[in-house]
Amino acid sequence: MSQSLGSGPPPASPQKPSTALRRRLAELRGPAVPARPLDARALAALAANPGCRRRALLDGAGVDKGALAEAIGSPSAAFGQSQFAFMRGNAFEAKVKGDGGTELLRLLYERMGSGGAEPPGPAASPDLAAAGPEGRAARTALALREATAAGAWALLDHPMLALEVAGSPAYLEPDAVVVHPDGRWTVVEIKSFPMIDAAADPSKVGAAARQSAVYVLALERVAELTEGASVDHSVLLVCPKDFSNLPTASVVDVRKQLSVTRRQLTRLTHVESIADALPPGTTFDLDAQSGAALTSAVEAVPAVYAPECLSACELAFHCRGRAREQDLVTALGRPLRGELGGLTTVGEVLAAARGEAGDPADPTVAAVRRAAALRAEATAAATSRRPAETGAKTNPTETGAGTRPAETGASTHPAVSAPRTTTETTPGSSPGEAPATATPAASRAPGPASPDASAPEGTPCR
Repeated sequence: MSQSLGSGPPPASPQKPSTALRRRLAELRGPAVPARPLDARALAALAANPGCRRRALLDGAGVDKGALAEAIGSPSAAFGQSQFAFMRGNAFEAKVKGDGGTELLRLLYERMGSGGAEPPGPAASPDLAAAGPEGRAARTALALREATAAGAWALLDHPMLALEVAGSPAYLEPDAVVVHPDGRWTVVEIKSFPMIDAAADPSKVGAAARQSAVYVLALERVAELTEGASVDHSVLLVCPKDFSNLPTASVVDVRKQLSVTRRQLTRLTHVESIADALPPGTTFDLDAQSGAALTSAVEAVPAVYAPECLSACELAFHCRGRAREQDLVTALGRPLRGELGGLTTVGEVLAAARGEAGDPADPTVAAVRRAAALRAEATAAATSRRPAETGAKTNPTETGAGTRPAETGASTHPAVSAPRTTTETTPGSSPGEAPATATPAASRAPGPASPDASAPEGTPCR
């Protein structure tokens, strides 16, 4: 191609930094160890704990964290989803997508509309079968372009999306993607946890939103190359209604989770700086390192533990043990950690509460001391009231008898009092003679068993 005068030769395209990055990450996990591919759950977990460098490095390097946890003596046997949850989720998803996705499209049209388009009828469902994840991702991109150009409703069942993470492709598979007639693409996430009174568990909804944000980000890469296409930043979350198996849906805005995911992916591209801070020769090669060496390698990478990690990371038990050993307040949860500010250990918090450490001008220290003073005041008041209340309960003059209930062994509550006994005089005996029998009132012949005159005859005493 000819060049205009003064334009000069075209600038040489710089070498992509992903080549050096991939080489460095391969050294960390072991040259002969294949990289463990990332999925949407792993990327969502990165967004849930953005400050954890340990997870960012291990996921960026493709290290098998489950096998690593086993090697360092902290197995995560309880990690993962149960088989019952898998079966329930698959059955509910099949019900939602049954009959060509009619129920799913109806829920989407009711909750999100379609810019004045007609209600969806039978939607096109293109075949997305291909060889390998690369082929399926290419076939999905082609089907999205064709459906957008057709200007009609289309339902893509389990499409395959590709997203570059730390220089390597990550293949993601959402439950469904719906193409609107106006060219919008909407991610559909189907979960088996219930929506009770149109509300679901906030923690589960948050996890689903973070996972859906990863799909939205991958769809945006395809939409950039498709004319007339746009991606909704709101996803459709489909769950069972109340305690039934009937589907209901809610629209979830994932713009916040989307921005966090973008920042996390940017951090993964700079994961080489985290690796450069490691001691020389650090590696996570399970075949070439002993358990002690792997433990030292793991400890060399800073981590930020939170209780939510137990459901998202295979190394959570190891990190929790270290957090407890170091007396860190992060083991008690992120909300408390955020409230305590610069007080990072339980010992520091207790010392500040007792007035032994901390700057009184620090609002956090002042709040902790105020809370300790209120607790001491409440405890002292409760302790001073306890002897008076005990003496009032055991005063003989208030019980109506000369002995306390504890001495007689009988309960003072009328519902659990001892059964009454009546003296029955046999025919022919005088009143002064000994009684023939002494029977409980409850075991006598039918009749009014209590002095309550309102009870009908023959009604047993309750």
